[in-house]
Amino acid sequence: MTDRSDHADRPGDEQPSIAPDALADRLRSGDAMTVLDVRDRDEFDRWHLEGDAVEAVQIPHVRFIQAQATGGVDDLVADLSEPIVAVCGRGEASAHAVGLLREAGIEARNLAGGMDAWADLYAVRELEVDAPARVFQYDRPSSGCLAYSIVSGNEAAVIDPLRAFADRYVADAADFGADLTYAIDTHVHADHVSGVRDLASRAEADAVLPDGARSRGLAFDAVTLGDGDELTVGETTLTAVATPGHTTESLSIRLDSVLFTGDTLFLEGVGRPDLEGGSEEAPTAARRLYESLRDRVLEQSPETVVAPGHYSTAADPGADGTYADRLGTLRDRLAALSMAEDEFVAHATTDLPPRPSNHERIVATNLGLEDVDPETAFELELGPNNCAVAD
Repeated sequence: MTDRSDHADRPGDEQPSIAPDALADRLRSGDAMTVLDVRDRDEFDRWHLEGDAVEAVQIPHVRFIQAQATGGVDDLVADLSEPIVAVCGRGEASAHAVGLLREAGIEARNLAGGMDAWADLYAVRELEVDAPARVFQYDRPSSGCLAYSIVSGNEAAVIDPLRAFADRYVADAADFGADLTYAIDTHVHADHVSGVRDLASRAEADAVLPDGARSRGLAFDAVTLGDGDELTVGETTLTAVATPGHTTESLSIRLDSVLFTGDTLFLEGVGRPDLEGGSEEAPTAARRLYESLRDRVLEQSPETVVAPGHYSTAADPGADGTYADRLGTLRDRLAALSMAEDEFVAHATTDLPPRPSNHERIVATNLGLEDVDPETAFELELGPNNCAVAD
């Protein structure tokens, strides 16, 4: 694999570094590494780099400053396996740590731009699908959030856009030779700040949400969809499929042989049922989710391509780097899809991970009940999405 960070080794550069996109490639490839996080413990606990082959270790920068004075840098990291990628908020403290490590003969690189740059990384890849439109998947590795742009003729629609990248969708649609006509949310998100309102404003597009968002307090103008409702995008049609369970209003969106499942079905599990009503309502929501999967999702053709709204480190990307798979493959692979109802409910409501950070404020923002500035929005959604029940 080409290391796009090699330029950082040229004379004059302060420390060898790895660019966020190169790091994402290595994480997807399962390359073993130690990620040395020199931020404070609370920042690390809130959000840090993870991966199947990653050992994440937190050693605050102040200890490197102390070790520099005593000459004990190699002792500080004696138990860490090489290679080491050092990270901090903006790449400055970690660059200092990398310099000390390399002086001690330890193989180390700095994450260029730090965790801020990691959060800003947003990749787009085209899905190879048998559909009367082009489908592009947007991937934010820092959170596992996925969004989609559907381009047909001279029109485009974006599904589950992120507010932080609203300008990107508009610019990309123009590059694809299309105008954005719809910005669609599959449900009221609890893990990231939605971009539907920003896109509606910037691109003169329609904001689109499920009908049930109104009963949750939707406070801005939007087109709402119920089961079976359709949107025309260029020369193709998007159809709403009601799939409640993760939330009461959750929809999936069907484009011919592709099903955009939002947070209903993932490559590595199903949507968690407790984000809207809490643990008390979770069993009831889990039964709704079971019915949605059984009666609305699994009734689709096994050849249907499932395009989810998130992925975790447990999900394996395709050879092209995208996160999507055939429904038949998921049915064979995911035990949850063959469970009896009571077993499924117990599975979906037991040992759930912590809720996404700031989920209540994020939901209020996405309903238009609270306005937050871009900096606050960025802070609200940092960290893993935690919207799935792992299989």
